[in-house]
Amino acid sequence: MNTELLEELMKISDEERAILEERPEVIKDLYTNQNNFVIESDKFLGDDSLIMVRKHTRFVDFPKHKHDYIEVNYVYHGQLKQTVGNEPLTLKKGELLFLNQHIEHEIEASAKEDIIINFIIKPEFFDFIFSFISADNTITKFIFSSLFNNSGSGQFLYFMVSEVESIQELVQKIIEEIINPSNLSESTIKLYMGLLLIELIKNVDKVKHNEENESSEYLIVESLKYIDQYYRTASLYDLSEKLNQTHYSLSKTIKKATKLTFKELLQERRLLKAKELLEHTIIPVTQVAEEIGYDNISYFYRIFKNKYGVTPKRFREQSER
Repeated sequence: MNTELLEELMKISDEERAILEERPEVIKDLYTNQNNFVIESDKFLGDDSLIMVRKHTRFVDFPKHKHDYIEVNYVYHGQLKQTVGNEPLTLKKGELLFLNQHIEHEIEASAKEDIIINFIIKPEFFDFIFSFISADNTITKFIFSSLFNNSGSGQFLYFMVSEVESIQELVQKIIEEIINPSNLSESTIKLYMGLLLIELIKNVDKVKHNEENESSEYLIVESLKYIDQYYRTASLYDLSEKLNQTHYSLSKTIKKATKLTFKELLQERRLLKAKELLEHTIIPVTQVAEEIGYDNISYFYRIFKNKYGVTPKRFREQSER
């Protein structure tokens, strides 16, 4: 931990001083112009900014509220007690909580030693992040799509990752980059955040999320793992047997959660593997098609060109330049 940064964050802010000396309640005008308590990103972010960090204000309870942005709570020191939806949570040092715009939470007053860093992130920031996370990271995309959905349902992801050094190092770097910006900070932050999401998904066993979604999320994650591992011979009927589901209900669950059918997900995975084989091996195109599970070479050519804009042969020629 950066001790100099901790000392700086321990200092009493003007807002905190006003709370301690004048009024023991949240100064709502600092957070929203709305009658209902929806904290607005415009209060903190400039027109061109997509992400910033802010120290959580201590010494006062925050009543139930939502945000018009994605919020991430990170416990830099101490702890954070809050109720998310109807679920009480106590975040410990090094833990992260992602909250989407639709979930309501209330926070107990933090003590002086409780240093919480709030990431204020516009949803479009993640559009960029997911544009460069590899397309084979379908599991990553599904887990986070449950958070960044547009359905209006409240979602949270609570990562109990205080012991994962790689995650702690990345969060520290992001905080320092935002607090002490340089000309390259915007690109650097995007890179670190992309790496952070990948590290978080590697530790998906340490995540807690809305319990009402656990059953369907289990089915989707297992389905995506199956496609990733058995793409050459995968079938919806085989998968439904493995998961003890009817193929019809499983198909609907997959489509609802991922916006793609099983066949479309399988095709995406196969084409990604074909692209990899064309780039890094010299095996014939016909064999590439067979390797990914297609025995109809004409069909393979057609779907590959639809996906990448060129034939497999032309793609290989371009990648060899």
